[in-house]
Amino acid sequence: MPFAARLTRSPLAHAPDRGDEALTHTHDLAPELAELIRGAAGSSPYLAELIRKEGHWLSHALEAEPEEVIQGLIEDTRTFDLKTIDAGLRQLKRRAALIVGLADLGGVWGLATLTQAWTDFADACVAAALCVHVAAQARRGKIPGQREEDAFRDGAGMVALAMGKMGAGELNYSSDIDLICLFDETRFDGPAEEMEARAGFIRATRAMAATLNDPTEEGYVFRTDLRLRPDASVTPVCISMAAAERYYEGEGRTWERSAYIKARPAAGHIAAGEKFLTALTPFVWRKHLDFAAVAETMDMRQRIRDHKGLHGMALEGRNLKLGYGGIREIEFFAQTRQLVAGGRDPSLRQPRTVKALAALARAEWITRDDASALADHYAALREAEHRLQMIDDAQTHSLPKTPEGFDRLARLSGEGDTARYRAALEDRLAAVAELTSDLYASKSGTSVAPTLSEEAQAIVARWPGYPALKSARGQAIFERLKPDLLNRFSRSTRPDEALSNFDGFLRGLPAGVQIFSLFDANPSLVDLLVDVCSTAPGPAAYLSRHSRVLDAVLVGDFFSPWPGAAGLREELAEALEPLDYEAQLDTTRRWQKEWLFRVGVHMLRGLIDADDAAQQYSDVAEAVVSGLWPCVCADVARRHGDAPGRGGVVLAMGSLGVREMTATSDLDLIVIFDAQGVEMTEGRRPLDPRGWFAKATKAMITALSARTGEGKLYDVDMRLRPSGGQGPVATALTSFERYQREEAWVWEHMALTRARVVAGDLSLARDVDGIRRSIIEGRKDDPAVLPEATEMRARLRDAGRAGSTWAVRDGAGGMQDIALVAQALALKAGAPVEGTLAQLEAAQEAGLITPEQARQLTASYQLFRQVSQGSRLLTDAPIDVDNVGEGGRTLLRRMAQVPSTEALVTQLDQSRAAAADIVSEILTASE
Repeated sequence: MPFAARLTRSPLAHAPDRGDEALTHTHDLAPELAELIRGAAGSSPYLAELIRKEGHWLSHALEAEPEEVIQGLIEDTRTFDLKTIDAGLRQLKRRAALIVGLADLGGVWGLATLTQAWTDFADACVAAALCVHVAAQARRGKIPGQREEDAFRDGAGMVALAMGKMGAGELNYSSDIDLICLFDETRFDGPAEEMEARAGFIRATRAMAATLNDPTEEGYVFRTDLRLRPDASVTPVCISMAAAERYYEGEGRTWERSAYIKARPAAGHIAAGEKFLTALTPFVWRKHLDFAAVAETMDMRQRIRDHKGLHGMALEGRNLKLGYGGIREIEFFAQTRQLVAGGRDPSLRQPRTVKALAALARAEWITRDDASALADHYAALREAEHRLQMIDDAQTHSLPKTPEGFDRLARLSGEGDTARYRAALEDRLAAVAELTSDLYASKSGTSVAPTLSEEAQAIVARWPGYPALKSARGQAIFERLKPDLLNRFSRSTRPDEALSNFDGFLRGLPAGVQIFSLFDANPSLVDLLVDVCSTAPGPAAYLSRHSRVLDAVLVGDFFSPWPGAAGLREELAEALEPLDYEAQLDTTRRWQKEWLFRVGVHMLRGLIDADDAAQQYSDVAEAVVSGLWPCVCADVARRHGDAPGRGGVVLAMGSLGVREMTATSDLDLIVIFDAQGVEMTEGRRPLDPRGWFAKATKAMITALSARTGEGKLYDVDMRLRPSGGQGPVATALTSFERYQREEAWVWEHMALTRARVVAGDLSLARDVDGIRRSIIEGRKDDPAVLPEATEMRARLRDAGRAGSTWAVRDGAGGMQDIALVAQALALKAGAPVEGTLAQLEAAQEAGLITPEQARQLTASYQLFRQVSQGSRLLTDAPIDVDNVGEGGRTLLRRMAQVPSTEALVTQLDQSRAAAADIVSEILTASE
């Protein structure tokens, strides 16, 4: 559709005579186009001058669609050589400025289309200048091994990264362009060639910038700024990608991370530029929620305002970009939230401001209404900014200081009532300031610290010496938090105890800025921290070592329904799939900690009971094992060839096998493989099946139990495999079956009642489970089972812990004792059911125990499981109820559903005694 048919508005002429004079330089214009030209030239001296110079060309250009016109100008940028490029690009810039400006003023293009067209033209100009000047250096032999045609193909290894608004496709009308120029050092052979190429690229970059930036009698193309490059005060205008990477890894700052949100290769070696930006992803997008970026944004905003004197509220002279309620407030609002969460959520990595707001709304970081309102204000303020710049082609963002200046701006914007224009603008600026104010306001409150006991005062006095409070920024943020924290602790049941637990948390933090910023921006996390510290020191100490797990609380699904083992397996597998092996190990550790933290928090807050927690801890462990096993196998396969036959499966025994894990459970595992007759693998270093799976099994143990920078996952015990610690670490299917049928002890068959496959080939898993069931069913009515269990109980009694009121797992009548007799009974009943309680029920149905015995053992086991889950959450050491604090005792009472600690002690002792008697009765009856 031609230009005239797409007009939706028109500017008004502030100086009608100038508008009429501009029309004399055009010809054959439709009335609506004449009105557009009159209004534009009558309010903008710059546009009037462009029309004077290019009126004939413009008259023809307005007959076409503006998209075709701008595309034609872009194609024309490729026609220049070293002699013609300076004047040629300047003429094209005049024409592009006319068509873009009129499309804006006439409402032909919306903001996104307008700024993208202007950016596309800028890209073309940069590409033309870069190629021409790099080619000149190559022609002179100044870039080793590169020819002129290499310069026009891919910049001979040089790339110009577009930053800021150009990178995002958001150039404003008189914007400068921010470029970072780099070259791919791997293209050159050795340090000497690299240094020679570097010198050539520096000369080409300076020449390119002069072509674009330097004013001549023909004007200029784009003001060009190269100062965003790494350490601009001491580095040349073009450096190697390797040098840039080293800088960002070691010295990169938050404002540079923010700048790279919008970075994009615009000219030259595009592929190398994209590879460089991919390598920079960990620098820009942190893997944890980075609320320290908020504090740094606040500081940067304040420094800008102080430096430029932008604190005024009057409309006259107000900076539309940097001032109160200005464009930058919206950009900071979006970018800072992107930096906070973009490392965890790639959907937030949007360079365009409006798209970033929409993505933040979809991810529920902001409301959809706020996103829509800010997008509307952003478009309107950017339009006003364009009008300011069109008047005199000035790189300005400041509103006029005189009534005449506001009249001109209003008319160029198509508004005949200046007062109405001013009022609408003021409303928008105030609305933006209101909508973005929460980004800059501390949410930690301004409460006054309470009066502290002597013990509390001594604790607080130690804090300045802790690592987390060494930096000035950490101290500043914590000082805002401290009064509110102390008040919350003072309101807890045992304030000194809660404060002491918080002291342990604070003492263990290696640094404070990130975590304090997280608390400052999210008061709900302070509530959670107070809950944890008021309960027991164990979780608080855990948090100090793994504070990033608090990120999980802020993502939208922390309190959603449990996804189950299948959902967890799918989520972890998706996260691991694109990573290398070392990254897979670290990612799994972070992922596991977040999910375990969620289970613990839900238990602390009474959202789940011990049975739910056991299931959920087990689901997480199952997902970890099933997620890592293929990663381990793939890593072994890279060196030794694919796994032979059907591969291997991981058989979980013990607490994971029956889904009864706690917060501190280890893993009992067996690896079983089926090579299906394969004698050797076909890799670079072939192995026989036993050797292949031995390597895979040992690698799996290391993957689970080794401590990396992200901690470890689980301790692993493989002593339940055939022949125990003396047997091979991985067992062939045929050997496993033969051993179980011909050599295994009764206690090993009892262990099979708590086994299930959690990873590996499905058909092999079915076969292993078939063997397991067959073995258990084959023991039905075996008279040797209960006597063997009696002997095993005696050995455990002699070798193990005696048990006590709170050591509910150990000793006669404890969980281990009940589980042992349940396994024996399940074996004697030939019942391959899962879990201790299901085994007791099967034993009753088989007539091996009375209903009363089953009821009492079940009740005791359930009570012990509640206390065990709670105590393992509080501490990984043997629990001392006198030292877990009142919060810990409250948790245990709530989980056991008893009114007092004394009542719980009585119930535990009575339940243990009753269970011990019943176990003895059952086993004695078999003698």
